[in-house]
Amino acid sequence: MKRFVIAASLMLVCGAADAKTILFVGNSFTFGANSAAHYYRADTVTDLNGPGPSGKTTGGVPAFFKAFTKEAGLDYTVSLETVGGKGMDYHYAEKRALLDKPWDVVMMHGYSTLDIDHPGDPALLVSSAKQISNMFRAKNAKAEIWLDATWSRADQTYPAGKPWSGKPIQQMGIDVASAYDMAAKTARAAGVVPVGLAWNRAIDTGVAGGDPYAGVPAGKINLWSWDSYHASAYGYYLEALLVFAKVTGKDPLSLGDNESVAEDMGFSKPQTHALQQIAHDQLAVSH
Repeated sequence: MKRFVIAASLMLVCGAADAKTILFVGNSFTFGANSAAHYYRADTVTDLNGPGPSGKTTGGVPAFFKAFTKEAGLDYTVSLETVGGKGMDYHYAEKRALLDKPWDVVMMHGYSTLDIDHPGDPALLVSSAKQISNMFRAKNAKAEIWLDATWSRADQTYPAGKPWSGKPIQQMGIDVASAYDMAAKTARAAGVVPVGLAWNRAIDTGVAGGDPYAGVPAGKINLWSWDSYHASAYGYYLEALLVFAKVTGKDPLSLGDNESVAEDMGFSKPQTHALQQIAHDQLAVSH
């Protein structure tokens, strides 16, 4: 298994070696809502939508990624186009003028429940991923396109009457991952970033708590923010680690316990190491 992972990493490095531009397309799960990630180092990335109502531009997961690449000695020009509560269908329909350019790498995801009107139904995700991927390839046939499979929402699992009510907290992440695998095949994407499965791993191994409504036990990380929907800084950090690893082929553990973003977020060194280890371990078993 280790030989396979190393070989796969080397292939990823070769594939991304010449990449200079990366575009993130997403929503609040990319821009880091409800956390210190939201406006983090916004001056290091380009927010294609410009300043929001607050007068600020967004940093979010793209800024985390930018910081990781600098620490790794890599040079990426990072741009993002994000709108809260929207999927890839919206970005294609409403933001095409900003997106329709020859990017080297594109990282994108849809709405958190796959379809806001039909939670759990992968059809819209699959069709919109193919549509927008074709647009990017029309400008750059060699564009490396990745899909970012998001996490289980506690607010859609623990309260009664929700789409995943009564199911284990891991189930939504599993369902989302399966949908993204389908979308990646249809869109001929480079692959899927297994964010939700990594969250499940963090819960299963005791690194993170699994039920924020019951309170997160001492010594465990809460991956969700106060609304049990969006991520906390820890959750966005784990997301960014996985994106960094998939795009660059670098091992998340190579960033080390003194990694600067984690320090800026106020993580302890054991927490930083634990999140990097979760990312490393998930990537070892994900395709």
